[in-house]
Amino acid sequence: MHDETMKALVYEGPRQMNIRRQAIPQLSVDEVLIRIEKVGICGSELSGYLGHNSLRKPPLIMGHEFSGVIARTGGGSSRFKEGDRVTANPLITCGICDYCKDGRAQLCPNRSLLGAHRPGAFAQYLAVPEKNVYLLDNHLSMEEGAFTEPFACAVHICRLLQLSPTDKLLILGAGPIGLFTLQAAQVYGLRDIVVVDLNRDRLEIVSELGAAAVTNLQELGDAGEASFHSAVDAVGMSVTRQQCVNAVKPGGKVIFTGLHEVDSNLPINTAIRNEIQMTGAFAYSPRDFEIALQWIREGRVNLLPWVHQAQLEEGGQCFEKLINGPGKIAKILLEIS
Repeated sequence: MHDETMKALVYEGPRQMNIRRQAIPQLSVDEVLIRIEKVGICGSELSGYLGHNSLRKPPLIMGHEFSGVIARTGGGSSRFKEGDRVTANPLITCGICDYCKDGRAQLCPNRSLLGAHRPGAFAQYLAVPEKNVYLLDNHLSMEEGAFTEPFACAVHICRLLQLSPTDKLLILGAGPIGLFTLQAAQVYGLRDIVVVDLNRDRLEIVSELGAAAVTNLQELGDAGEASFHSAVDAVGMSVTRQQCVNAVKPGGKVIFTGLHEVDSNLPINTAIRNEIQMTGAFAYSPRDFEIALQWIREGRVNLLPWVHQAQLEEGGQCFEKLINGPGKIAKILLEIS
């Protein structure tokens, strides 16, 4: 790297993404430099791009779902060598607080996220704490490596739900998290899964993955009324949160993971009388991330047929495409040449 600058896609204000030259990150002793190859666009970044996300302040290099190759290490002894193919957990935590020590590092009060609190992966190079980095098996593609992070969110959701193979599951939202949650639930052996979305193209993906795809619960008739063991809101609007609470049986569980609206009215008396458990799900623990990578390695999950790939330079257009209607696409991955 004779030229110590790199190209990066920089968020510079609502709906403004531009390619800029930036300095290649300097490494601390405990960090590695990753040359990014593939990076996904996350729904939280879409709200950031529109200027609706308090975490993401311009100017910022976003991007936290990625894979790449070790370019150099920070000078200490390292588990990695130049050329190793890797992905990384982008949630950086202290490692010493009670949350970190008891396996809930995602709740660490000192957590920071690559691509939000510090520079992310929409760039040629990224500095990452070595403890967050994972080797990719040779048989895994870089695309699969970049899927580990969003799939880890789904693994976390399903773990919180404590699913049984005979459970009936409702998922509101057929975006990447909804689709990955569907696939994670199928790893648990669930067969009775209903996914609701208004986007008929994405519902086609749901059907091809083997679940019931509907635009609203009324299409199920009586089968949709308070009949689910568990429900996941992967949208984050008041209406979808309410639908989840009303859709589960007495004793059922609801997971809220979509962050669209800050506040919502919920039918709390229904939740009380029916002893409905309602839980937020944020990101994933380190263990969830490792399980996600293991399941990808074992071929248990695959959204590759519905992935669209584009060059980093096309990032701005890709954000617009996702906002205006992605079509039959589960995920857009940007490629950094």
